[in-house]
Amino acid sequence: MRSVKAVTASPTTLAPVPTAPGGLPLIGHAHHLIRTPLPFITSLRDHGSVVRIRLGPTPAYVVTDPVLTRTVLVTEAAHFAKGGKIFDVLRGVFGDGLATVADGDTHLRNRRLMQPMFNKAHIATRRTAMIDQARSMVGAWEEDQPLDVFSNMNDVTLAAFLVALFGTDFPANLQGEFTALMPPLMKEAIRQTVLPSWVTRLPLPANRAHNRRIARLRAVIDQAIDHRSSRSASTPPANVHHPAEAAGCPHTAAAEHERAGLFETLMAAEDQFTRQQLQDEAITLMNAAIETTATALAWTLYELTRHPDIEQRLRAELAAVCDGRPLRQEDLDQLPYARQVLQEAVRKYGPAWMVTRKATRDIDLGGHRIPRGADIVWSPYLHQNDPAHFPEPATFDPDRWASGRAPSTRDSFFAFGDGRRKCIGENFAWVEMQIILATLLEAWPRLRLVSRPPRAETAITIKPDELAIAFGTS
Repeated sequence: MRSVKAVTASPTTLAPVPTAPGGLPLIGHAHHLIRTPLPFITSLRDHGSVVRIRLGPTPAYVVTDPVLTRTVLVTEAAHFAKGGKIFDVLRGVFGDGLATVADGDTHLRNRRLMQPMFNKAHIATRRTAMIDQARSMVGAWEEDQPLDVFSNMNDVTLAAFLVALFGTDFPANLQGEFTALMPPLMKEAIRQTVLPSWVTRLPLPANRAHNRRIARLRAVIDQAIDHRSSRSASTPPANVHHPAEAAGCPHTAAAEHERAGLFETLMAAEDQFTRQQLQDEAITLMNAAIETTATALAWTLYELTRHPDIEQRLRAELAAVCDGRPLRQEDLDQLPYARQVLQEAVRKYGPAWMVTRKATRDIDLGGHRIPRGADIVWSPYLHQNDPAHFPEPATFDPDRWASGRAPSTRDSFFAFGDGRRKCIGENFAWVEMQIILATLLEAWPRLRLVSRPPRAETAITIKPDELAIAFGTS
């Protein structure tokens, strides 16, 4: 394992930060980040533990060693604030949601208010609704017909998330608009991240279309909040015990609470969240629902077509737990191998490939001086495909995550970040992915790749460029 000094204090020990080769005037390394982003970001490991690149004329410092990334995110997090170009761009889409709001009192307050949405007990109340939603969608696929897996995983994950977030009575027309709007918004966001800022300000068709989509997304979110508000206004608080509950009446406060969804937590705190903040948080949560879980599930299904032994082991675990009956919410905790398979897909394919922070002061990182205000770049994909921590990283091996395996594997896993800005929805993401994978295997005994093997394509996440699978019952 490589060893580096995390933070040094003596200026005599400082070394110059090496600059990545291949930069061009005006655009810097943007052409590499657009044309060959994954090979380029991976190649930086060969140049040092911290490597300087240019995004247009702006320098950025890529951290290639997970020890230093943990320093940035955890031990010295106070000096590496949430920020940098990628977050400046994403803030234009999300506003000041939990993922993009600056460090400080607002972030801490909003995270505290939202935390109850994502504790395990609260998520457990949404499992059955998500299972029902996923089962109805995957069961409606046409047998033995090529299916665009990434597109369909987007649809299923978003639908399951919307049921969990806004309740079981969420309007289908709003769900359809979200499904159409989010993928192109995220694709354009990453394009704007790697291009010089002056290009993104020009009145180009792509820039104008991006702004129109943002406006439409906010209008649709407003409709979703209004829908939930109108339902909440007629719903007694969930902790009020209605006399009819004891009689098993389905139209009780408890039944209505079951339909309400996780967003009820924020609605209950409406005196502390403005309408703008509710919009920002809903958009942020929805992006996470599509980008991470749908991508991981698409790659998982692809790997199962390549590894029938892993598929059969998954099916055997599911059969042993369910014993011939349909999946129930309490079964999810009894599927450890399914979690290992999903974690290996998340490990191998990112999901994120470029994340930024901003240095709040001059600081020495791994023996290198980082100037105040500089963008710091770290890459889950880079770390999670590092052979020093994941032997044979191109091999899909769910047993990496078996109990008792090397701790360096876990210490180099950054798919959900780390430290005080670690993704608040990690527990939810694992539950959602397990639900969708299990219901899909339950519905379809056979899956077969019918397209060429996919190539990795970068947006906010790393997605398959083309992936068609046919699902069958025999």
